Amino acid sequence: MSINSLVCSSATEAARLLGSNPRARYFGGGTLVMRAINEGDQSFDTIIRINDPELTQMQIAGNRLVIGAGVTMSALLRHRDAGFLHAAARSVGGPAIRHMATVGGNLFAQSPYGDFATALLALDAEVIVADGSRMALVDFLARRNPSSGPTPVVTQVSVNRPASAGDFWFLKVSRVKPKGISVMSFAAHLPRAANQLQQVRVAVGAMAPTPVRMLSVEQALEGHALDAASIEAAARVALEGLTPPTDAIATSWYRSEVAPVHLKRLLTGAMR
Repeated sequence: MSINSLVCSSATEAARLLGSNPRARYFGGGTLVMRAINEGDQSFDTIIRINDPELTQMQIAGNRLVIGAGVTMSALLRHRDAGFLHAAARSVGGPAIRHMATVGGNLFAQSPYGDFATALLALDAEVIVADGSRMALVDFLARRNPSSGPTPVVTQVSVNRPASAGDFWFLKVSRVKPKGISVMSFAAHLPRAANQLQQVRVAVGAMAPTPVRMLSVEQALEGHALDAASIEAAARVALEGLTPPTDAIATSWYRSEVAPVHLKRLLTGAMR
């Protein structure tokens, strides 16, 4: 298969080319596109890259961290301001994959991949695209299906920075450690005020076509102390709104059986 490669100087130019050519794909770190090429995917014949250095930058903006879509997992692991995301970044493959895999690319990874996007979802992430518009990550994930139109060119992702290191927790469950494919992954942002949980966000990956918020779990925890009683209440509703998939990694039945157990482990680890 012959592949054409085009290099753009800006995200705007890349978005224009992608919009005019349905057989073009955006090439970020390459972990998704190169796998498709190696597997003989013939749905595209052109890859488009961007050489804008702004895509590889990170900056603090008030109580949020703004991450360029081209930042790799390895680069993020070297950035001290992103320490709260290090556990999620380490969960993405081995060193060679983390050297290539980008924050923006992970937003497009199909289940059971996309563990980093699960972490971003629990931090109320916003996605900024080439035209400067912004949308909540939860909305972006719902609209990312290629059949819905040209793939948007993501330029940045903005996330809440936890006020305390103990407010954000991440857990990846896999059969092969440390870099196996997810059975499921959890992320929880658990801010506290007067020992009560406020504005709780809990997300899960590999339990639906995209990472999703666990709304019933959030409601069970909101306004309560994080203790044995609230954790049990959260575990009882862990599966509400979820239809876990069956794939080569695990069956729907297995995921349903172990999800409440692993959620309890995550929340119990967050108790202090």
